[in-house]
Amino acid sequence: MRDQAVGGTFLPLMTELKLDLLQTLTLAGLVYWLGIQLQKRIAIINRLNIPSAVVGGLLFTTLVLVLRQWSVSIQLDTTLQPTLSVAFFTSIGMGASLALLRAGGIQVLIFLVLATLFCLVQNFLGIAIALGFEENPLLGVMAGSVTLVGGPATGLAFAPVFEEAGLRGAGPLALTAATAGIVCGGLVGGPVGTRLINRFGLKPTLAATTAARSEAESGLRDQPEILIVEVEREDSSFIRNLVVLALAMALGSIVSAQIQSLGITLPAYIGAMLVASVLRNIDDVSGWLRIDQRAMEFAGNLALNIFLVVALMNLKLWELAGLALPLLVILAAQVLVVVLFALTVSFRVMGKDYESAVMSSGFIGFVLGTTANAVANMRALVARFGPAPRAFLVVPLVGAFFIDFTNAIIITFFVNWLK
Repeated sequence: MRDQAVGGTFLPLMTELKLDLLQTLTLAGLVYWLGIQLQKRIAIINRLNIPSAVVGGLLFTTLVLVLRQWSVSIQLDTTLQPTLSVAFFTSIGMGASLALLRAGGIQVLIFLVLATLFCLVQNFLGIAIALGFEENPLLGVMAGSVTLVGGPATGLAFAPVFEEAGLRGAGPLALTAATAGIVCGGLVGGPVGTRLINRFGLKPTLAATTAARSEAESGLRDQPEILIVEVEREDSSFIRNLVVLALAMALGSIVSAQIQSLGITLPAYIGAMLVASVLRNIDDVSGWLRIDQRAMEFAGNLALNIFLVVALMNLKLWELAGLALPLLVILAAQVLVVVLFALTVSFRVMGKDYESAVMSSGFIGFVLGTTANAVANMRALVARFGPAPRAFLVVPLVGAFFIDFTNAIIITFFVNWLK
């Protein structure tokens, strides 16, 4: 290693390790597998539902930070990253079924409206605090609904858009805010639900019998969904759904290009999400495409995990220097506000009963972290106090399918407003 003279001081040159696309994907697979093993073996990580891809990616990016102190850098080939991001969000669009929304009843719609409005609350709160620190207001949006409601996937997908709009270090900010939100969502949701139940003396309704509890908890949540792939058939359901997914991505790229030609800044996946939603609702009526949501979720989750690992591996944590205090204050304020919102607005609007108390716990889980956090919070409550089948219908429908759609529209509005 050679030295370089800078201002009379000799500094060691950085040794750069370059990986091509195949090597990057191979390393990503290994890092993801490591994350899975750690998630299974470390109780606190498992209890907080921190995604395995985030666990492995965080470990690797920390290693990169340490190696940087020894003048060693790793350069990855991330050319596949945008495609993986689009594939995941296209699969989300495939879940935006109006028939599913109607089947959930009026409470699903009310809960979706509440969650969507809270996205606005998070963003305006973050902007106000960022401006108070004389920082870029986009910092407040990134530490708002982008990473808290959206989670690490949405945060890292929007990071390049925020960088272009002027927010430096958007990637590390997204990782930090999303991870902090997941941890807080897992820690706070249960105690809030417990407080509501104890304070108002709430109990499950008589209709929520032991049989209903068994169906809601075991049949709907605990049994893993099985996707059958007919490997010997070229016209299998899985292949057909992959073609539909690719079609939505291709048509979506055209839609996104047309929208961007109007001067509107948006991530590449918005068009694909819109097209996927249209195709899903056409298929609900006609049955022409025979969309299998399990196949779409499998393909989308595979793309998501590879995308997350590669994005996290490529983060530069040192870019967080100087923004630690504003980010900490924003996140602390976000946690306080969501707790107050869940204790008051969410609980009262959703019925002020036992089910709504369980929903409030789930609300905290997914507006600060992920739908997995929401389900874990609610599981802890029903295991202690009794079944809440309505909560387990409403919260996962909104958290897993619909809020990502409305949140993407809200984030796009704020980026174009503040850029």
